[in-house]
Amino acid sequence: MPFLRLPLTALLFVFALILASSAGAEKPPVLIGLDAEFGHRTSTSAQAVQQGIEIAIAEINAQGGVLDGRPLQLVTRDNRSITAMGVDNFRELAALPDLVGVFGGKFSPIYIEVLPVAHELGLLLLDPWGSADPITDHDYRPGYSFRLSLKDAWAAPAMLNFARRQHGATRVGLLLPNTAWGRSNLAAMQRSADAAGVRIVGRHWYNWGDKTFMTPYQALRADGAEVLILVANETEGSILVREIAALPESERLPIVSHWGVTGGRMFETTGAALQAVDFAVIQTFSFIGRDTPVARRVLTALRERYGIASAEQVPSPVGVAHAYDLTHLLARAIDRAGSTDRRAVRDAMERLGPYEGLVRRYERPFTPERHDALSAEAPFFARYSADGVLIPIDRPARDGDDDARH
Repeated sequence: MPFLRLPLTALLFVFALILASSAGAEKPPVLIGLDAEFGHRTSTSAQAVQQGIEIAIAEINAQGGVLDGRPLQLVTRDNRSITAMGVDNFRELAALPDLVGVFGGKFSPIYIEVLPVAHELGLLLLDPWGSADPITDHDYRPGYSFRLSLKDAWAAPAMLNFARRQHGATRVGLLLPNTAWGRSNLAAMQRSADAAGVRIVGRHWYNWGDKTFMTPYQALRADGAEVLILVANETEGSILVREIAALPESERLPIVSHWGVTGGRMFETTGAALQAVDFAVIQTFSFIGRDTPVARRVLTALRERYGIASAEQVPSPVGVAHAYDLTHLLARAIDRAGSTDRRAVRDAMERLGPYEGLVRRYERPFTPERHDALSAEAPFFARYSADGVLIPIDRPARDGDDDARH
């Protein structure tokens, strides 16, 4: 054979050309950005969102990727929970060729500040955690923000109804952060209170970094609050719980909490005090008791990739689940768009068909009028067990029973 009679140097050259040709045939990746609070000392939400995205990407790439063989690839940035860094990171990610969208972390104020930048640049802002209503309720048209997460407009009535149902409360007090997230919750609470049969007897604002909450807490008690509605992340939540646990039992109000506390090491930073306070927290997803093919597959990936041994040990489960489903929906939109053109992908997100996800079955995840994939029926409540497991206490029998409306 002529090929076998070539000198060794010529053979090496031919093989080099073959290898180079093969490498050149590899299709370039399609990029997904993630900007989240990785540098926040007690946070676990950024890591949970990353895990959900990475598990979904691995599944998609194993099935051939997107756009006839292009792999998805994740690019991350750390905003350290600082709004200005989040805006800068978004602009930096937007400059990357073939990047189709940027996922955010748990801090709603960062999303709010990024919104005008996302619409200025025409780049998808994808929300697997932040709940502030303005993230999707805004006047930008066409809208580039898409959320698969809880929304304060749903959280507020759920928390008020839980306070009434679980504790017989008709008077509640609000403890809110002085941020866009806090203001979003106040507006939603005020809209929802009458329908829930609950009166808001007082509200107090706090700032990130406050070291004590006893003055506003005792003021709310004096106002006649029977339940405290708390909007907080794990740092402030753990301080408040420790302070309440140190009070005489008769002075400890039950707490119904927003879910920011579950985006970090709430149990570790609170210790035994958490068991001395009646503390319930809103959620939209739990791996516990979820025995579906998708849930089993994701739990297997969590164990094999990240060493998470069981459903009970998944930190910040809503972050994993929401990011996983939202990544799969994004991949479908890329294929439907037929390219990485950002406007085309945005348009495709609004036209997606049914998808059997981890959180629920989505008949039509998004529409031109609705950029929220979940609904008001999604929330339920959970409590921390003595060993730190977040146990659902009133989860609906089947999440997503409202699919007909979507």
